[in-house]
Amino acid sequence: TFNPGWDEDANTLPEFTDVRQIKERLKAQGLEVLQEAGEDSGPGSFVVVDPDGNPVLIDQHV
Repeated sequence: TFNPGWDEDANTLPEFTDVRQIKERLKAQGLEVLQEAGEDSGPGSFVVVDPDGNPVLIDQHV
């Protein structure tokens, strides 16, 4: 699991790349997205499949 917007202690970062921008960048690189965040901003998540076939959760809480 990767949590954009949080540091290693779950403290909110002052700046970070939104989960929706990360999703679009990964899709443009040809990675398969299984579940997508639906909102325009704020908390959201998606699951992407890495090149080895492993699902990776990208989960934004802020």
